[in-house]
Amino acid sequence: MAQASTGAKSHFRPAAIMVAGITLWLAAASSFALRYGWHDQLVVIALSPLAVITGMFPNTIPLPAGRKRSQEKLTFTLSDALVLLIACQYGIAASIFVAGIEGFTSSRRAVRRLSSNCYSFGMMSLAAAAAAACLVAVLRYGFGEVPGTKQAFQATAVAMLAASIVHISVNTGLIAVLFGSRLGTPVLPNWKENFLLVAPMFLPTSAAASLMHVALQYNALTMIVLGAPILVAIHFGHRRYRDSIQEQLNLIERAQRERAEQAERHVEELSHYVAELERTGKELQESQEHFRHAAFHDALTSLPNRSLLNAKLKSAIERAGEGVGHQFAVLFLDLDRFKNINDSLGHTIGDQLLVTIARRLEHSVREMDTVARLGGDEFAILLEGIKSSSDATYMAERLQRELSSPFTLGGHEVFTTASIGIALGETGYEQPEDILRDADTAMYRAKESGKARFEVFDTSMHARASNLLRLENDLRRALEREEFRVCYQPIVALETGHIAGFEALVRWQHPERGFISPAEFISVAEDTNLIIPLGLWVLDEACRQMVRWQWQSAANKSLTLSVNLSGKQFTQPDLVERIESILDETGLDPRRLKLEITESVVMENAESAIAMLVRLKALGVQLSIDDFGTGYSSLSYLHRFPIDTLKIDRSFVNLMNEGAENSEIVRTIRTLAGNMGMEVVAEGIETLGQLNQLMELKCEYGQGYLFSKPLETEAAETLLAKRPDWHVSTITALNAYLLTRNKHAAHARCA
Repeated sequence: MAQASTGAKSHFRPAAIMVAGITLWLAAASSFALRYGWHDQLVVIALSPLAVITGMFPNTIPLPAGRKRSQEKLTFTLSDALVLLIACQYGIAASIFVAGIEGFTSSRRAVRRLSSNCYSFGMMSLAAAAAAACLVAVLRYGFGEVPGTKQAFQATAVAMLAASIVHISVNTGLIAVLFGSRLGTPVLPNWKENFLLVAPMFLPTSAAASLMHVALQYNALTMIVLGAPILVAIHFGHRRYRDSIQEQLNLIERAQRERAEQAERHVEELSHYVAELERTGKELQESQEHFRHAAFHDALTSLPNRSLLNAKLKSAIERAGEGVGHQFAVLFLDLDRFKNINDSLGHTIGDQLLVTIARRLEHSVREMDTVARLGGDEFAILLEGIKSSSDATYMAERLQRELSSPFTLGGHEVFTTASIGIALGETGYEQPEDILRDADTAMYRAKESGKARFEVFDTSMHARASNLLRLENDLRRALEREEFRVCYQPIVALETGHIAGFEALVRWQHPERGFISPAEFISVAEDTNLIIPLGLWVLDEACRQMVRWQWQSAANKSLTLSVNLSGKQFTQPDLVERIESILDETGLDPRRLKLEITESVVMENAESAIAMLVRLKALGVQLSIDDFGTGYSSLSYLHRFPIDTLKIDRSFVNLMNEGAENSEIVRTIRTLAGNMGMEVVAEGIETLGQLNQLMELKCEYGQGYLFSKPLETEAAETLLAKRPDWHVSTITALNAYLLTRNKHAAHARCA
């Protein structure tokens, strides 16, 4: 017997097969009841339970269905042979009757669904009918034998083998039809696969049926005894073959499961890879957006940067050039004294200030305007769609008012101002860099004019900026070309009238422009840091010259040399080492060298200035505060400075008159210096009246055009050789001056 068992999962089954099989069984049962004798009926009915019992102990082979193992199985038992035996012994109707009952009952063992049981009932009836018909046809037409009579064993065996083949073929074919309807797969490939799988069952089924038929036919106990071991051997051989098939199926199932698991892993990996690609793509898109934003925005303030501003400026220039009446302006804004905030409160507070200023600027302009940060404390504002220059100046005033309000940052109240340069687009610019350059130039003019103000660019500023650029370029080459000269202005001891020393002053002899005033190039040298190598060169050259003068005459041994240190030089960490190296190389006695530092430089950062002054004093040199009275010196700091000399600024000396305020200032400075053990040098003495007052105030030293202007090296040597005595000449001149002054005073009283 071969039957189809279904799993719990419900599938559609072809109704036609089931109806045809049931109809055929009913017809066979009717024929069996009406045409068979009672003896044959009893035997067939008695064999039916035997077929059912043998069907309860099947040999099953699973049917493969694609990648996953099918729940359908082919079941083979001795009932298959019993059905063939009944067909050979009692005819077709009896075999159909028994096969239908066996198919229905044995299918109940696997499935408790009536539709599946009925399908197996109909399918087994059809298979039994086909097998029985084949058996009868082979016996009758092949060997001339009549079923139900004694036949030769050879004829029976051949007929049983043919019937077994037909039985299994029909059974597997009907199952293939079932699979095709369920899975939507072609019927023929499924049938071939299942048929080849169970084809080895032909021999045991037909052999068992043939032996049972012969045993019953001859009613020989010996045949039964001899045939029983054969049947047992066939049965267990069949089971071993089934086990081998099962093992192969297990291997196939394991391989398919591994392939399925591998495929699932591949799917998971692919899904993970796709997810990673999506995540990477999203991150890449976010990165691109971030990089795009970073490329055109400032990292600290998130304002547009120079690149984005240039793009907007280019667009504004193009619209203005189309003659559509589009006017625009650029405001270049730079914070005043921002470095002081960084140095005193730290860069964190400085950054917070920049961010807060950026927000104030954004809130102060219109939506159509652009606020950009160019770097450091520099901002630029593009004003578009303005009607006239007054709109730009009004915006500059508004921005200065907004920035004048205090900022509260980290518990500190911070004040700042801004210098603003304005460049108008109506000038006819072609490149964004040009209008930014001119706005920057106007901003620097605002700073030079006192800061916290704005200036509108004009062509004279550009000319001045161009001149400064040329001056800077020439200045960089001047040191290499040895265009600088050191001049020496005598410093006179007012009590004796003798030369006490010289102040070294740098002069620039330009090959094309001639003499260039220090007032014109010193500030440029400061801005470009060229003052550092220039200052060291002046110090080295002056020290060498002073050593030569000291070797020329013993009277020159006491001369002192005063050399200015710029603010940039004073902040250099290696300044002390550089000065010490120059003193060692030139051989000048450190006590003969006076280093002059302006009051504003030492007071800019008093604590660090004290540390530097102490290190310089350790070299053995003398220290002077230049331009004293023009800064904001604190007496507490002045007491801590290791200073030897105070130099009174020429602005106080030039305005000295008897009883005047400046005279009292000079008197106060002189008294302060005397109380602190310092000497005083008055700068810019040009008249006898100034000299008379300074002498009355007991000022120790003086210098100015009254005595001598700054001299070239040769002229200074000539002056030293003459050994001038300004005491005699000045006393004579002073007496004449005082006599004239007294006569004028007497005439005034008489009048």
